[in-house]
Amino acid sequence: MLYQNGESYIQVLQQQGITTLTFFHPKSNSLPGDMLRELAKAISDTGNNQDCKVIILASSGDAAFCAGANFDELLQIETPEQGLHFFSGFAHVINAMRQCPQLIVGRIQGKATGGGIGLAASCDYAIAAEGADIKLSELAVGIGPYVVGPAIERKIGLSAFSQLALDAYNWRTSAWAQNAGLYAEVHPTREALDDAVDRFAANLAKSNPEALVELKKIFWKGTDHWNYLLAERAAISGRLVLSDFTREAIAKFKQKK
Repeated sequence: MLYQNGESYIQVLQQQGITTLTFFHPKSNSLPGDMLRELAKAISDTGNNQDCKVIILASSGDAAFCAGANFDELLQIETPEQGLHFFSGFAHVINAMRQCPQLIVGRIQGKATGGGIGLAASCDYAIAAEGADIKLSELAVGIGPYVVGPAIERKIGLSAFSQLALDAYNWRTSAWAQNAGLYAEVHPTREALDDAVDRFAANLAKSNPEALVELKKIFWKGTDHWNYLLAERAAISGRLVLSDFTREAIAKFKQKK
């Protein structure tokens, strides 16, 4: 176990050139700041592991893949600096994923919200189960998908991204996500999902490692400025989260849950 805090954890398992990074949080696999920092570090450390050829990014449980930011922490933000620090969490993970030399295969077993979609979009190849629906709910609580936006737009294009960003109250199906290009494959059961992920990762692990590294460079061409871009986007979110509108919206949202 790489990280554990109560029920929450990040687990690393390496086998036959494939490293599986699995995270879990009891609140729908939402990711508080400490877990985001540890996840970014785990991805970077794995990228430096000469024995690793392919990475699988997964979450535990049969429900959500990732519910995005942790709302309890959002309500504790009191300054723009604290806001920047919080929203930089997903920025660090996304940048770690794009800079990691190994290809990352996403196992998306359930719904993804907000930052969870950003994680799926930052995978080089995402394989999902039916029911892994998506929703960018940030606008509904007075902010926007600023930090994860570049990763999502890169994967599905500006038109589909704008539809998600503006329609913040409704879910899009896993079929919609596949048609948009977020998911490469969608399978009817969790068993079929796991078989597909294992088979795909194993085939990649048999490929020429240098060829995979060069392909990843091509896939992520034009993103070298993201260290600065995502920090700027995190600052926007950090400022907006302090508004009365956003604080009231988040409080109402939490009461519904």
